Amino acid sequence: MQLTREGKLERKLYSHLNKAMRDYALISDGDKILIGLSGGKDSLALVRLLAMRAKIRKPQFSLVAIHVRMKEIAYDSDTTYLREFCERSGVELIVEETEIGGVEKSGQCDGGMSKSPCFLCSWNRRKMLFTKAQELGCNKIALGHHRDDIVHTTLLNLFYQGQFSTMPVKLAMNKMPLTIIRPLCLIDEADLQQYAIDNSFRKQRKLCPHEHETNRTVMADLLRQLEMKNPEVRYNIMHALHMENKLISP
Repeated sequence: MQLTREGKLERKLYSHLNKAMRDYALISDGDKILIGLSGGKDSLALVRLLAMRAKIRKPQFSLVAIHVRMKEIAYDSDTTYLREFCERSGVELIVEETEIGGVEKSGQCDGGMSKSPCFLCSWNRRKMLFTKAQELGCNKIALGHHRDDIVHTTLLNLFYQGQFSTMPVKLAMNKMPLTIIRPLCLIDEADLQQYAIDNSFRKQRKLCPHEHETNRTVMADLLRQLEMKNPEVRYNIMHALHMENKLISP
């Protein structure tokens, strides 16, 4: 039977996820994986694709998803839709709420350093992920970062930190028995955008007001300009990261 365009795209994404699993040994037999479900297209695709992969016997692993709401940030996610989405995929969803607290109100972090709302929100969400993962007996946390995210982070670190580094696709935590994995690391954002359209993924009812207030948008624009000169730019950056062993943290 000939596949539709939508079917071919899903097969492509599934193939890339499998390749990432093999190339970087992301998932092993007996893993219990907590999926960070923000409600965006990337994390929804991650739930769908990992749920498909979990039906295959080798490696045998289990999944649970978590959606963390932040009290002080003015956004609105449809948790009813997220529950129904996870239920259709055969994945349990846990919804937790946390807050930035006094740090956000003062605008200062430890040592008097000022931190942006995005940094504080991300830090507190990660803290909740780590806490719940250990409570649930999970040994891995899966995040929905794709190839574009990894390339953008590389450019940010290069231009603003003077370092050739990125977010690893596999990161073993030093202070807790947890490993962060990024199974969508070989998938382009454009393909995930089309996949979301094909499958009628719902967007959040109200986006975070700080959504576009980061240097990542600058890096995304820069990458688009570079690709007008050389369409292979993002793949060359990923290849360099792979060759320099930057994608797996020791």
